[in-house]
Amino acid sequence: MMLSDPSRKYRAFPQVDLPDRQWPSRTIDAPPRWLSTDLRDGNQALIDPMGAEKKRRFFDLLLKVGVKEIEVGFPSSGATDFDFIRGLVDSGSIPDDVTIQSLTQSRRDLIEKTFESMAGAPRAIVHLYNAVSPAWRDIVFNLDKAGVKAIAVEGAHMLMEQAARFPETDWHFEYSPETFSTAELEFSLEVSEAVMEVLKPTAAKPLILNLPATIEAAMPNVYADQIEWMCKHISARDAVVISLHPHNDRGSGIAAAELGLLAGGDRIEGCLFGNGERTGNVDLVTLALNMYTQGLNPGLDFSNIDEVIQTVEYCNQLPVHPRHPYAGELVFTAFSGSHQDAIKKGFAAHERQNDEIWRVPYLPIDPADLGRSYEAVIRVNSQSGKGGVAWVIEQDHGLKLPKRMQANFSTTVQELSDTTGRELTSADIWEAFEKRYHLKGEGRFRLLDFRESQSQRQLDERIFAGNIRIDGVEQSVSGRGNGLISSLANALEEALGGPLNIIDYSEHAIGHGTDARAAAYVECRVGDGPILFGVGISRDVATASVRAILSAANGA
Repeated sequence: MMLSDPSRKYRAFPQVDLPDRQWPSRTIDAPPRWLSTDLRDGNQALIDPMGAEKKRRFFDLLLKVGVKEIEVGFPSSGATDFDFIRGLVDSGSIPDDVTIQSLTQSRRDLIEKTFESMAGAPRAIVHLYNAVSPAWRDIVFNLDKAGVKAIAVEGAHMLMEQAARFPETDWHFEYSPETFSTAELEFSLEVSEAVMEVLKPTAAKPLILNLPATIEAAMPNVYADQIEWMCKHISARDAVVISLHPHNDRGSGIAAAELGLLAGGDRIEGCLFGNGERTGNVDLVTLALNMYTQGLNPGLDFSNIDEVIQTVEYCNQLPVHPRHPYAGELVFTAFSGSHQDAIKKGFAAHERQNDEIWRVPYLPIDPADLGRSYEAVIRVNSQSGKGGVAWVIEQDHGLKLPKRMQANFSTTVQELSDTTGRELTSADIWEAFEKRYHLKGEGRFRLLDFRESQSQRQLDERIFAGNIRIDGVEQSVSGRGNGLISSLANALEEALGGPLNIIDYSEHAIGHGTDARAAAYVECRVGDGPILFGVGISRDVATASVRAILSAANGA
C-alpha cells in the first residue's frame, strides 16, 4: 500500500515583500544587548523546574558571565518564582549595573503580581505579551484583530498605572507581539504602535519591542526580512530597542538571530546552551562565541566554559551534548589522522609566528580562550594517524618524534586500537611506546655505564668503552669511530651479528633550565636488515644518544 505524502499537509511560509532589503550586505560590528531568560523561559521547559537554591546558583553564574539583563522569573506563576524575585530585591543581591526582568500576560491580576515582585529593585523591566497571529486569534482566543489589539492596549495602560504605585523603582517596559514570526507584519506593527501610543517611549527611555520567533516557521532569511520590515515601518525607531527572541524549531535559531542582528536587531533573548521549550531558545553561548570568530568581543565571559557547563547541568539536570559548539567535550578533539596532522602543524606554525592571530586548521577558536587545555585536542582511536599519536606524546612527554619514527610507531598504535576496539588513552599510548622502544631496560641490551675518550693515535677518533648487559650477561665492550654514536655502533657489531649502519640521528631538549633533559632519536639498520628506530632520554645528551642506539638494537 502506498503511503500518503506528508508534505501535502503543509504550506510554505510566505516571503516578505522587501525588494530593497539591506541586511544581506551588512556585517555585525558590535555585540547586542544580552538578556538571559534561563530562569523563566528555560526554567519552564525543565522536567523538574529549579527551586530557590538552583535559581540562585544560576543567577550568580549569569552575573559572573557578565549578563546585565536577566529575566528572573514569571512571578504570577506561583510562590517559587515570586519569593525568589522578592528575595533578590529584599537582600540587595542585584548589582547596580544589572536589570532584572519579569514576564506577564496582559491581565490585571498577573500584572499587579509582577510589579509587586520587583518593587524596590533599582531598575526593572516588566515584559508584557499577548499572541497576535491568526492561529492564536482563531483557535486559542476566538478573537478578531480588534479584540487582540485591545488586550495589548489595556495591558499597556496597566503598566503605566502600576509603575506609578512604586516610584522608587526605575521601571522600563518591554512588549512582545507574541507569535510574531507567524503573524501578519502589518498587524504586528499596528498592535505595537498602539502600545507605543500608550507608553509614549522616548529615545532617552525607549520601549523594548521584542519580536519573537515564537515558532520557527520559515528559513532564517525570512525572519531577517521580518525584522528589517519592522525597523523600517515603526514610527519612532529611535524610541524602541528591537529585541530578538528566536526559537529553534527548524534547527536554525542561531542563524535567525545572526541574520536578525544584521536586519536591525539591538538585543538578544536566549538561554545558555539553548535550553527552552520544544527544541529550545537561541543558544547564548554559541551566539556570543561566534562573535570572536568575527573579531568582536561579545561582552560575555566564557573563559571558564567548564565551570559554566557544570553549573548549568546541575541546575537544569540536562547534559550539554559532547558535540555542542565550543562547549562540548569533543568539539576541540580530532580523531581523524588527516585532521590531527593539520592541527599539529597548525600549532607548530602558531608557535613560530610573530603575531597572535589564530590560524590553526580545524579549530575556529583557541581552546585556551575558553579555559580548555590542548591535551584533549587530539585523541587516538582506530581512525587516527601518525600525527595524532605524535601530538599526544609531545604534549604529555615532550618528545618530538622524527617523521619516519612517527610512521613506525603509528603501526603499533593502530594494532593496539584494533585489538582493544576503543579509544586509546595517553597512558595506553605511552605504555605502548615504552614497550616498542624498550625504554624500561628490557631487551637484549641494557646500559650499565660507559665512558667516552679521545684516541691517542688520531685526534678525530673517539673510543667508546662501557659495561652493557647483553642477553642477561654483563659484558665489557669497546669500539672506535669518528664520534660517540659510531664508536658504540662498532662496539655492538659482534653482538648484533653485523655492522650497525646509522641512517639518521637527531636530538632536542625537553624542558628548560636545570630540569631540562635530552631526547635522542636514531634510525638505523643491521647490515641489510629492516629499518630500526630507537629513542633515548637522559639528563645529558651523550647518555641519551647511547640509550637511543641500544633502543634500536633491542628491536633487531
